Formats: sequence, C-alpha cells, structure tokens
Amino acid sequence: MALQAPSLLERALGSVRLDFPRNVPQPPAARVVLATVLSVIGSLAADALLVALGTRAFPGTKGYGHFQFSDYGKLTVVGVLIACAAWPVVTRVTSSPRWLFFRLAILVTLVLWLPDVYIYMKGQPADAVAVLMAMHLAIAVVTYNLLVHVAGVRTGPLRSWP
Repeated sequence: MALQAPSLLERALGSVRLDFPRNVPQPPAARVVLATVLSVIGSLAADALLVALGTRAFPGTKGYGHFQFSDYGKLTVVGVLIACAAWPVVTRVTSSPRWLFFRLAILVTLVLWLPDVYIYMKGQPADAVAVLMAMHLAIAVVTYNLLVHVAGVRTGPLRSWP
C-alpha cells in the first residue's frame, strides 16, 4: 500500500501546529479566571504607566485624547478578555499551545498597530502614536505571560512532594 502525500490543508495545519490533539490536559478554569483578572489589572497598570511616562517624556502629548483612561481603558479590557478567551481554545487545538499563542500574540499586536499607523498618517503626533503602539505591545506582553504562566497547560506528569 502506497503512502498518500499530505494534502495542502494538512500541510497548512501542520505548519501552524494545529493538530487537534485528544485527551490533552487543559488549564484549570480557576487559573484562567485568575490570569484574566491579573491580565486586566496588569494591562491597565502598564497603560497608565506608559501614559504617565509618555506625557512626561513628550510634554506636548499632555491632554491627548487617546491617553484618557476612559478612552484606552475599555478598549484594553475588551482586548484582554478576547485574548484570555482565546487561550483555552488554543490549548484545545494544538499540542504546542505556547508556540501558537506566542505567534498569535505577535500577529494580533501587528494588526492592532495598523490603526495607530493610520492615525499617524492622518496627522496625529508621532510621539503620541509611539506611546499608543507601546501600550499595545505592553498589553500583549502582560497578557501572554500571565496566561501561559498562571494558566499554563501541564505537559508532564505531576511530581508529588516527598
């Protein structure tokens, strides 16, 4: 019997490690909730810190509309909640969840920079847009790390304490 070459779809799924494993341990729900809460708090804190640093480094950005907590706060919370909802999905569709989630975080961050580039091209100040881009990156770093470390997937047998 001859081996059949993998289809284009199978090769594409394999290249992004979508292997739909069975019986893979999932992150505990309580840990996902904890990571989500910490991600929201950490991301909002990172945003606030970057706004404070940005307005200090670039005094001309003081009072910039997108630096108002009411402006970035709700968008940050929505983005973090979407990312946190995606983590358990990623852990179900791949046997390499950290590998895939890291690449998805990079991709999403790049996509979220597109509106920043757009508003820059429409005449928004470069220094303010740079701070917005740093905020997107900080949110990705905070959320990724909390999800994979706090709500990580157990990959090996648990060792009991002696």
